[in-house]
Amino acid sequence: MSALPDVYRLSEDHAEMQIDVIHAYLARSYWAEGIPRETVARAVADSHVVGVFSGDRQVGFARVVTDHATFAYLADVFVLEEARGRGLARAMVLHLQTHPRLQGLRRWLLATRDAHPLYASFGWTALADPTLMMQRHDPDVYRR
Repeated sequence: MSALPDVYRLSEDHAEMQIDVIHAYLARSYWAEGIPRETVARAVADSHVVGVFSGDRQVGFARVVTDHATFAYLADVFVLEEARGRGLARAMVLHLQTHPRLQGLRRWLLATRDAHPLYASFGWTALADPTLMMQRHDPDVYRR
């Protein structure tokens, strides 16, 4: 497992997740720009989550949408700009991929525009046959 620098710790405790911090980042991200705070709160509540903390301050977040049996979708992985370059995203992804409740799943998916090398280092690959996958995508849902 990827060791965190001593000043950081991981937590899966939903009560520790700082919705304002998570929302502030996601609302300006390329994948969830403009997302409402209440949508973020629901997403966090209904996902398998991990956060990175420096003291009591949340500096990173990742979540998995899953049934804990067959499927997982890795989403919303981020580290605040001032905490980057310390292996925090790597630690969160490794923590989730090795979590006992997330073993034996048939398929994991994620979408990324710019972090392919990070995920490739964990064994992620492009879809072998993208024609098998379909989507319903509404990029303007947060603007209405």
